[in-house]
Amino acid sequence: MRLTVSHRTHYTYDAPVPYGLQQIRLRPKSRPGQIVEDWAIDVVGGQVEVTFEDEHANTVDLVSFAPNQTEIQITCRGTVDVENMAGVVGHQSGYVPMWLFQRSTALTKTGPLVQSLIDDVTRSDNALETLHGLSDQILNRVPYSTAQSSSELSAEDVLREGRGVCQDHAHVFITVARALGFPARYVSGYLMMDDRAEQDASHAWAEANLPGLGWVGFDISNGISPDGRYVRVATGLDYRGAAPISGMRYGNAVEDMTVSLQVQQQ
Repeated sequence: MRLTVSHRTHYTYDAPVPYGLQQIRLRPKSRPGQIVEDWAIDVVGGQVEVTFEDEHANTVDLVSFAPNQTEIQITCRGTVDVENMAGVVGHQSGYVPMWLFQRSTALTKTGPLVQSLIDDVTRSDNALETLHGLSDQILNRVPYSTAQSSSELSAEDVLREGRGVCQDHAHVFITVARALGFPARYVSGYLMMDDRAEQDASHAWAEANLPGLGWVGFDISNGISPDGRYVRVATGLDYRGAAPISGMRYGNAVEDMTVSLQVQQQ
């Protein structure tokens, strides 16, 4: 499936910002099942200082603000040819040892509610079956709801809240999968919805490393493994390691952000 993506993030500030720096993880990479035909990032109000690969082999653009800006606009657009691999990404490549994907982070720590979910997981000799069952259990306990929009809730917080979005589901899945002995990671990217080109936001899901298959994706929010409608962009131990945009700025200006995103089949 040939997908076109147009993603614009527009920041405005109520006072000039003397200095700002952002890490942009918005460049998908070609890999088995995904070929990037073209991709470009444009920055208005700043510039790309350097482009590099991080420890997870994500392509990162380091963007600096021009002095005393009151608005910054980051636009990425391109075309990606995606094959339906039933969520199977394959064996680990890159610089990170496999044991690191079993380490907990601030967003993926085990607490009493997570432990209760771990205890309730139906285990099978078939790892794929076990993890699809886990995905179903998470969605039953944490129904999808955009009323929860913080990216800083831990897996324990999400279960306490009892509702969440795709990144919350991914954090709970990652936490439990690691406890069950599976290396797991967070994935940020894009999903083409079948009923519209305009999307509310970028998407997130989880991957677990299974014997014989390698990395396999699980979109808990939609109850499926990623297919030809998904574009993988970045991976990390949790949201913070794969966030599309993160950074810092000086000053006390109040920030307002608007996002425009289209994903459609060409």
